[in-house]
Amino acid sequence: MPDARAAGPFSRWERSVARRYLFAKRKNGGVALISVISFSAVMLAVFALITVMSVMNGFRAELLGRILGFNGHLYAQSPMINGPDRDTVIRRIKAAPGVIQAAPMVEAQAMVLGPTQVTGAIVRGVTTSDLRHMSLIAGNIKKGSMDGFGVGEYGGEIVLIGDRMAQSLGVQPGDPITLISPSGPSTAFGSSTQEKNYIVGGVFSVGMSQFDEAFVYMPLAQAQLFFGRDTSVDYVEIKLDDPDKAKALKHDVEVASGPGALVSDWQDKNHSYFTALQVERKVMRLILGCIVAIATLNIISSLVMLVKNKGKDIAILRTMGAGQGAILRIFVMAGASIGVAGTLCGLALGALFCTYITPIQNFVEWATGTAVFSADVYMLSHIPAKIDWTEVAGIVTLSALFSVLATLPPAWRASRLDPVEALRYE
Repeated sequence: MPDARAAGPFSRWERSVARRYLFAKRKNGGVALISVISFSAVMLAVFALITVMSVMNGFRAELLGRILGFNGHLYAQSPMINGPDRDTVIRRIKAAPGVIQAAPMVEAQAMVLGPTQVTGAIVRGVTTSDLRHMSLIAGNIKKGSMDGFGVGEYGGEIVLIGDRMAQSLGVQPGDPITLISPSGPSTAFGSSTQEKNYIVGGVFSVGMSQFDEAFVYMPLAQAQLFFGRDTSVDYVEIKLDDPDKAKALKHDVEVASGPGALVSDWQDKNHSYFTALQVERKVMRLILGCIVAIATLNIISSLVMLVKNKGKDIAILRTMGAGQGAILRIFVMAGASIGVAGTLCGLALGALFCTYITPIQNFVEWATGTAVFSADVYMLSHIPAKIDWTEVAGIVTLSALFSVLATLPPAWRASRLDPVEALRYE
């Protein structure tokens, strides 16, 4: 045996002894079964933490992307927007820093009657040119087209509806639907109910059920007439090149909108929703972090058994010149290697699972014959996953740190073992 006193910390002989202890057969005093259990627990905990956090990141990114792609980033209302200089005001808004689109809109609720079903809807009136610039709508026309938006090939006034609404009503492009509005034109006896027939020109699908089942798009002039708005609009929907700049650009848009303008942003409109997602994400990270910590505690039981079984070997090493520090490092390396190996395997499994999560979902649905991720419940049609490698690095570091810390109590006990007493009882 090399001179332990001359060898430095974590030297080759210390590593070889730790490896031999770790992989010793049970009849030779090894604890292979407990080590395998500890390894599996750490691996599964890290896998679960990476997978769950990646899915939550994917949910947030998908929902944020679709919500901000479907809706605006800023909403402007002012007396000048409904005045004779509306076009000038909109040009000023478009010229503001960071603004890429400004679309005047009418938005109101209505009832939609199909051949056999009735459903509620949110009707948005928007110009054809503005709708073509809304890529999430114009780029996801699944049936029909936008070519006849307004008055087109079907010989009637054309509207677009979501695919889930089309399924609910049992209609296809070219079929008629009836819209009923409780806020029609004003009469001498008050507001009248407005009812009018339209033709479904196209069916869009943005992949988010709350939009696909509830929205109808019609030309701005028809929406103003149908809802009795005369020539006014409800607001100007503004999209930015970077939605995160919405707070910073509100003042510029307020100035461009004229005196008395009221500008709100997407964070104000969806504040409670995204706050709930953020809180849920933090709590889930804390809970799963505790699971990782609990999993690494299995290493303690493995090392305690190893120290007990190797008492004679520890005594012999001490009498041959191995110091307390060497014994401590041997058992730290033996225990930490279990946790680090489990962490790396959990990292690999988590990364592979998140990368191929859609094929895995498709296979499970094919094998079971059921939808494991219903858009009616989760609003999205597939399980999203977005790996944040900075977050993954933190998970791996945390797991490795817990693994090392868990080895310290039994390793310290091994280093303090009295060789005389150990040999006497052996």
